[in-house]
Amino acid sequence: MPGPQHSRAPRASTITLPRLEDPPATLLAYLVERFPQVGREVWQRRLTDGKVTDSDDRKLDLMTPYRAGLRVRYFREVEQERPIPFTETMLFRNDHLLVVDKPHFLPVVPSGPWVNECLLYRLQRSTGLAELTPVHRLDRLTAGLVMFSVDPASRADYHLLFGNQNIDKEYLAIAHAPTQPSRSEWRIESRLDRGEPWFRMATVPGRANSVTHVELNEWRDGFAHFRLRPETGKQHQLRVHLSDLGYPIVDDPLYPTLQPKGPPDFERPLRLLAHRLRFRDPVTHADMDFTSPTKLASPIADRSDTNTA
Repeated sequence: MPGPQHSRAPRASTITLPRLEDPPATLLAYLVERFPQVGREVWQRRLTDGKVTDSDDRKLDLMTPYRAGLRVRYFREVEQERPIPFTETMLFRNDHLLVVDKPHFLPVVPSGPWVNECLLYRLQRSTGLAELTPVHRLDRLTAGLVMFSVDPASRADYHLLFGNQNIDKEYLAIAHAPTQPSRSEWRIESRLDRGEPWFRMATVPGRANSVTHVELNEWRDGFAHFRLRPETGKQHQLRVHLSDLGYPIVDDPLYPTLQPKGPPDFERPLRLLAHRLRFRDPVTHADMDFTSPTKLASPIADRSDTNTA
């Protein structure tokens, strides 16, 4: 497998500076606060090297003042991008919609240390569809079904499927369960917000903004096999909800305990799969039903797993 290499995104990322009650003095200060995972030194280097511009391709620098409404363009870059040795599978395509089965470890869009190794850029290269856009997201570590809009004219219709909860989503998960659960069904309602560190989600007091139906399919040898039907789509929702139940998903590096950071272990995927999507197509009005061909790997072979509840 090829080693890590320097990567630069094929297309610029664009952000529009929002109107803030207490704005920072400079563009640099905003970028550092808005994208803490990138780091101050990286933003300083990009600005110094002329790699951040406005919408008219004028270079912005370290002293550029913060101005609400300013459109900022930059190219994502990483010095050492590690190849993801798994392949996506296209399941369906017409003039409006593309449905793909995503492997574990592959981000849907550029994220953190991955730029060109993302599902969006892979598909744009393989299909030649420059306007391709995901209409929902999966976590990088989660495998399964992802829908993409092919035609910008109908894109909003597919976004509304998720925004209006007019789509049935079904996930499968394998979780740690040292003893057999005493129940077979749960409805979890909770409020999720940013936790610590910033990339983790946490259950906090307040009005519920996330709902998941959980069904126990099977319990065997200290592991529970669950079917999950989320009504909402908050970040890490299923991972947090199962962890809160006391059944953390096998090989989850974030929940319930943050694991030491290191290179991805491709032999130990998160046992979470976006298994099925069902909906009435808003353009063709056909009943659509897609199932992922991916199977969750049994954790029995790696029972030395230390990430237990």
